[in-house]
Amino acid sequence: MPDQNIVSVIGFDLGTSWTGVAVGQTLTVRARPLAAIKSIRQRPDWPAITRLLEQWTPQKLIVGLPHSDYDKIQIMGNKATRFARQLQGRYHIETELIDEGLTTREAINLTVESGQRKSKPEIDSLAAVLITESWLREYQRQKSFLPSSECLAEK
Repeated sequence: MPDQNIVSVIGFDLGTSWTGVAVGQTLTVRARPLAAIKSIRQRPDWPAITRLLEQWTPQKLIVGLPHSDYDKIQIMGNKATRFARQLQGRYHIETELIDEGLTTREAINLTVESGQRKSKPEIDSLAAVLITESWLREYQRQKSFLPSSECLAEK
């Protein structure tokens, strides 16, 4: 059941060099890219993430989870799961993993189709937008199936 108090979310596309970041709103079901965060020795830059969360005060965090039998992607899936646990433990903000469905590849394709040149960090943040908007659509879909308070009162 969707939490009625969620207004904004931040989505992450974890990478070894960069973590793409996007902020999304449940009202508009849209997200926009934020500046990607450079990893420090292949680890999250926690001070940068802290500043980001203090600035945007999201009610939920979303982390893209790659799925594959391919070893490199499996390793990143384990890292994404650990990253999600660390986010929730450090910041006490509900954190959810969502299948990212090759969003980085999709972000590259969108960039090529638009004819714009984008850097690796910009592509990673565009992938975070795709992850975040996917979660927002599912949130809205679930929310639309909730019985209204009037229906509950009639029962």
